[in-house]
Amino acid sequence: MRLLKLVPDNTNFDFMRWRNVALVLSIIVTVASIALVAVRGLNLGVDFVGGQMINVTFSRTAPIEEVRETVEGLNVGDASIQEFGDPKTITIRMGLPDGGDDAAAKVATRVREAIAAKHPDAKFTVDSVSGKVSNELYRSGAISVALAMLGIAIYIWFRFEWQFGVGALVTLFHDVCMTIGFFSLTQLEFNLNVVAAILTIVGYSLNDTVVIYDRIREDLRKYRKMEIVPLLNVSLNETLSRTMVTSLSIMFALLALLLIGPQVIFGLTIAIFLGIFVGTYSSIYISSPILVWLGVSGDSFLPKTSTGSAAKGGERVATPNEGY
Repeated sequence: MRLLKLVPDNTNFDFMRWRNVALVLSIIVTVASIALVAVRGLNLGVDFVGGQMINVTFSRTAPIEEVRETVEGLNVGDASIQEFGDPKTITIRMGLPDGGDDAAAKVATRVREAIAAKHPDAKFTVDSVSGKVSNELYRSGAISVALAMLGIAIYIWFRFEWQFGVGALVTLFHDVCMTIGFFSLTQLEFNLNVVAAILTIVGYSLNDTVVIYDRIREDLRKYRKMEIVPLLNVSLNETLSRTMVTSLSIMFALLALLLIGPQVIFGLTIAIFLGIFVGTYSSIYISSPILVWLGVSGDSFLPKTSTGSAAKGGERVATPNEGY
C-alpha cells in the first residue's frame, strides 16, 4: 500500500521570495495587536480581576453540566465552572458583584442553596480572590512569559550563535503578540488557562524554530559557497515535511476539541490552535529571514585568523556545545 504523503519529496519552494512581504504584514499585525491591547484591553477573568471561588465536593462524580445550568439560571453573572483536583470536586469562579462583601456573600449563599437543593450530599468551601492577589497573579503571569522568552533566547544564543538567539526572541515576541491581540479583538476571557496556553505556544514555537535553525547550521557547513537566501530555501524545504506533519497533526486534534470539547477549555484550546498556526508561519517567515538581515553567511562562523578575518576555505571545527 502506498503511504500518504502530505508534502512531496524534494520540494523546492522559494519561501524567501516573499520574506519582505511577510515582514511588512507581520509588522502591521504586531503593531495592531499591541494597539488593540493598549486601547481596548483584555477581558480579564476572575483570576486577574478578583472574585470568589466556591469549591463543591460531591459523594460521586460531579455533575458539572447540571451545576452549570443551575448557576446560569440564578443570573448572578458569568461563572467559570470546572473540575478541580479530582472528578468529585468542582470549582465555581465568579466576579465580585456591585455592593461589596455583603453582595458577594449573598450571591455565594444563593449558589450554595441552589446546588444543595438538588444535591444534599454537596459540601462547600468559599474563597475570595482579592484585587491584590489578582494583581500578583497578573504580574506573575506576565513575568513568567517574559522570563521564559528570555531564557529561551539565552539558550539559543549559547547553543548556536547570537544571531539565532535574536531570531528566536523576535519570533517568540511575534507569536505572543498575535495571541494576545486575538484575545483583545475577540474579548474572549483571558485567564490563567490562557497564560498556560501562551507558555505552551512559546515551547512549540521554540521547538519548530530550533529544528529549522539546526538544519540551517548544518547547511551552512555543507554548502559553504552558497548564498544565504537560497541556502535558507534549501533548509526550509528539507524540514518542510516534518514541520507540516507536526503542525497539522496537532491542529487536527485541537480542532476536534474546539468542535466537540467542553466549553471550559475553549479559551485554552483556541489559544493553542492559533499559536500553532502562527508559530508555523513565524518559524518560516520570521526566524529564518532575520538571519539574512543580521548578515549571516557561510563565512560568519568560521574561526578567525590572527588578522581578524575569517579563515575562508578552511573547514569549521565543531565545538562540544553544538547540537541540541
